[in-house]
Amino acid sequence: MKKLINAVDDILGESLDGFAAAHSDIVMLGEERKFVRRRHLTPGKVGLISGGGSGHEPLHAGFVGQGMLDAACPGQVFTAPTPDQILGAAQAVDTGAGCLLIVKNYEGDIMNFEMGAEMAKDAGGGEIATLITDDDVAVERSTYSTGRRGVAGTLVVEKIVGAAAEARAGLAELKRLGERVNSRTRSMGVALTSCTVPAAGAPTFAIGEDEMEMGVGIHGEPGRRRVKLAGAQAVADEMVQAIVADLSPKAGAPVLLFVNGFGATPLIELYLMVEAARKALTGKGLKIARFLTGSYVTSLDMAGCSITVTALDEETTRLWDAPVRTAALRWGL
Repeated sequence: MKKLINAVDDILGESLDGFAAAHSDIVMLGEERKFVRRRHLTPGKVGLISGGGSGHEPLHAGFVGQGMLDAACPGQVFTAPTPDQILGAAQAVDTGAGCLLIVKNYEGDIMNFEMGAEMAKDAGGGEIATLITDDDVAVERSTYSTGRRGVAGTLVVEKIVGAAAEARAGLAELKRLGERVNSRTRSMGVALTSCTVPAAGAPTFAIGEDEMEMGVGIHGEPGRRRVKLAGAQAVADEMVQAIVADLSPKAGAPVLLFVNGFGATPLIELYLMVEAARKALTGKGLKIARFLTGSYVTSLDMAGCSITVTALDEETTRLWDAPVRTAALRWGL
């Protein structure tokens, strides 16, 4: 294992210190580095809180800022944040309108966010609602989650709901919007290599030089099948077919195409996959109205990518286009 680290146990804390220093105009660290929060909160706005295991950067701390999240709770690498982190974040960003927790569908995340929400309520906090993301079409069940996994589509939910929160939508309205966006979003990933968790010091899974894992999860969970390496168009065609078959968008419907790198995939390959996915989607009669390309929901140093498709309407397109200013995503400001 070759990593730019000092000590395995210090990776998260030192990384958070560097992140907060580099983006001090946007974010600040909570007490004992339990969460990252917006430096400037907006009174009377619903607080949006997300989080999960580290190793997926810039998800979630990179999306804290104007137009997206108010706070993010980073757990240890691939480990859910603890309930006291959620409690601290809720107490820090609730300015009177309550908080919405956006949680990826993994058992540990759901359990700890539920416990944190209960602790916040017991401490006299405001109203708290929870929104679960589960956009991965690869498998119905896995060793990491009950039902579908929450993966790159979580970013789409956070962006659209975040824009609505910035426009002062209420808690119940934001939850309904998030559920609608999640229901219209599907993702699937492919891995060419494993990632290496620093504490383990070895690849999470073994994969042959001529193999790839179709439907891999963002922690290296098994996908649909292990297959021989194929050309990019064939890979995109299979992923798009699975996504569209499950999403069932109307012919001619506008969609967002989000091609996401897993951490070790260069942009030249990601944009090649954009073109391959574009051909596959237009070949199915869909109109790509918006694009997003880059490594936003990563898996440490895994090579590979995911494709996410969201069926858009007039409202969600407007909210996607709304201004955003975070460390990792910014436009319109």
